[in-house]
Amino acid sequence: MSYKKIINNGIKRLRLKHNLTQEQFAEKINLSIQGYRNIEHNKYQPTAETIDKICNVFKIEPIELLLPEPPQELSKIIEIINYKLSNCDMEKLIKISNMIDLM
Repeated sequence: MSYKKIINNGIKRLRLKHNLTQEQFAEKINLSIQGYRNIEHNKYQPTAETIDKICNVFKIEPIELLLPEPPQELSKIIEIINYKLSNCDMEKLIKISNMIDLM
């Protein structure tokens, strides 16, 4: 698979993850709807400036656009972990962080 297609698939995956239409996504990153559609349909590769806008708007690192979609079960595990962490106090979070560092 080409680099362009990997990036474009990552952008589409991000859009779907946030339950946005192509129009809504294009508006968030200040791109024309047709320009965005051309990216998603692999007609054009996004510029570095567009990738920066996407990363800034969605608070991600560019590498995240290159990563494959995690398996469904991994997504569920991450969701459960995030839920459990959100209910921890600071002392427990520090202990968890220290345990992870030991791994």
